[in-house]
Amino acid sequence: MKNTPENTGEILDRGISGYHQYILTDPIHLCFVSRNLCDMLGYEKNELLSESEDLYSAIVHPDDKKLYTAFIHKLKTGEQTLSAEYRILKKNGGVIYVSDTVSVRRLDDGTLAGCSVLTDITAAKNEIAGLQLLNGTVPFGFLRYTCEKQPEITYMNKQMMEFLRLPEIKDGELNYLDMYKGNIFLMIPMEERRRFSVYLNRVYTSGAPAAGDMTVLRCDGTKARLFGWITKCINEHGREEFQSVCMDVTEQHNLKKEKETERYIKALSEVYDKIFEYNRSDNTVKCLFGHNSAVFRWLENIPMSMKDATEKWIVGTVCDEDRERVRDYFSAFYNQSLEEADSKPPVITYRAMSSKGKLRTYSGIFLKMDSSVSLFCCRNIPDEKDTDELKSENITLKGVNDLMLRFTEGIIAFEVEDDKVKPLYTSDNVRSFFGYTKEEWSALAEKKRSVKDFISQSGLNYNDIKKLFSTGEAEFSYFDITKNAYRRIKAVCSQKYSGKSSRFYVMLYNVDDRPEASLSLTEGKREVRIRTFGYFDVFVNSRPIAFRSQKSKELFALLVDRRGGYVSSEEAISFLWEDEPVNSVTLARYRKVALRLKNILEEYGISDIIESVDGKRRLVTEKVECDLYDYLSGKEEYSRLFKGSYLTNYSWGETTLAELTGKMLL
Repeated sequence: MKNTPENTGEILDRGISGYHQYILTDPIHLCFVSRNLCDMLGYEKNELLSESEDLYSAIVHPDDKKLYTAFIHKLKTGEQTLSAEYRILKKNGGVIYVSDTVSVRRLDDGTLAGCSVLTDITAAKNEIAGLQLLNGTVPFGFLRYTCEKQPEITYMNKQMMEFLRLPEIKDGELNYLDMYKGNIFLMIPMEERRRFSVYLNRVYTSGAPAAGDMTVLRCDGTKARLFGWITKCINEHGREEFQSVCMDVTEQHNLKKEKETERYIKALSEVYDKIFEYNRSDNTVKCLFGHNSAVFRWLENIPMSMKDATEKWIVGTVCDEDRERVRDYFSAFYNQSLEEADSKPPVITYRAMSSKGKLRTYSGIFLKMDSSVSLFCCRNIPDEKDTDELKSENITLKGVNDLMLRFTEGIIAFEVEDDKVKPLYTSDNVRSFFGYTKEEWSALAEKKRSVKDFISQSGLNYNDIKKLFSTGEAEFSYFDITKNAYRRIKAVCSQKYSGKSSRFYVMLYNVDDRPEASLSLTEGKREVRIRTFGYFDVFVNSRPIAFRSQKSKELFALLVDRRGGYVSSEEAISFLWEDEPVNSVTLARYRKVALRLKNILEEYGISDIIESVDGKRRLVTEKVECDLYDYLSGKEEYSRLFKGSYLTNYSWGETTLAELTGKMLL
């Protein structure tokens, strides 16, 4: 379309929102009204045009007439551009909010004329009114912030300020609100910032909202737990922005955490002799569990100086030859470097005097509870004895605890009745073996489930479980989180009491060192089964693959998630190293990961399940069995496979998790 006098009128009439022209010299009136404005308000042109009066002012909402009159008077003062917001009464009785921007110029004869563009902002005003209602009646915090790398807060409601305990601004004191507005990451603890950044990037890229809970820093130095949603939208100025609605769940979170910690410590106390809580934030240590040991009575539930109390224990009980090594171990913990060299939980073996005055060998481990608190758990390591004692019926709980000291690879307790099972407690090793998160395991303890349903997310065979209950012995493979590797273990089961309802205690110990445990997996038929619901694992002939590289395992999971589609090097890098760019360094790192994956699959004789073309890789789905693929097939027998968790190991699996959750709700 050419910009000629003939089509300029059409542009003004229909192409510009609510366009109209004023004569601002008395008598004020409209000299031009566009068809666009008429369609917006429901009036005809002749109902708005007059040379003797301002008919437009007559349809301004009565409550806004004073504002409108003041706006016109300002426009009459000279050449300028001004804006105002007010309400208009439509011909059908409806009311709309408008934003009126008028540019004033002086004509050759000295007359002031104004060109107005009118925009309907009713939807935006209603949203703001809703937010005001939300702010005044419901305890939700609301934030609006930019989509920049370092987001700036553009709006924070009163409730959010109360969540953060923002103090009143006083002369000469720091303005915390302005500080937070300049950089939203200042209200996020250091340990949570990367996770928050990943969520923002995911929401921005996918355009889909995300929900979850996160810790924030209050202005008084304490921490709050907020649950909320993040979404990306376009604001009233046409710019992209993030919006978050959240609620304070600190009290519920702390209560839940206390209960979980209590259950966790109770389970640990079945395995370890002594449990100490080390709190880096307070620089304190206290003994949470110690079998009433006289050696540690001064530390029982009484916070003491972390370094001083530890040194007192080392000097008072640890043998001379091991003291320096134990000091180095705890020093590395203080400096937060204990886990840097190795991803496995740090373990130390040392000799120390027992409460009975005997020199014994102990094994200790730090288990991380959160960014500040860790538990140091230690136990005596006696000589291993025959397992026959464990299989004897009607064994007492004290007997179980004594035996637990010998068989410490893992523990689980069942209550079984009429083929229904209710888990009582377990160590983390065994819980992850069954494919459950801590939250899912807690839910399982509320009601009984069939044995088949209970083991559905593990690599176990139902007949093997029945054999374990009936004979008292069986062997399995499981992922040992303390060793960061798969292991072959022997399970020895004891029945606490006989009858219709029986409680079974199952102890596990390592049998990897047996000659028959190293038999090649490449012999005979190779059936590959992949588990994605819960923790990700791959089984070959019912035996889990022992990935030596966690990144190669994650790459395999990514290929599974792509469902047979090719994944390029650049795409894989963006998932495996979310915060790092694609460059020569990350490409070289990725090639090593891909090579390790190829080598481990060749070792298990299943390298043909991955296809590589020009640097791109895909999973040959026809050669594997996968719970995800079975569930998505729509077949009735697979309809109950998905129970709400997917690729728990990897945060990027949440996109597919949202898809599966939506499918489950249909």
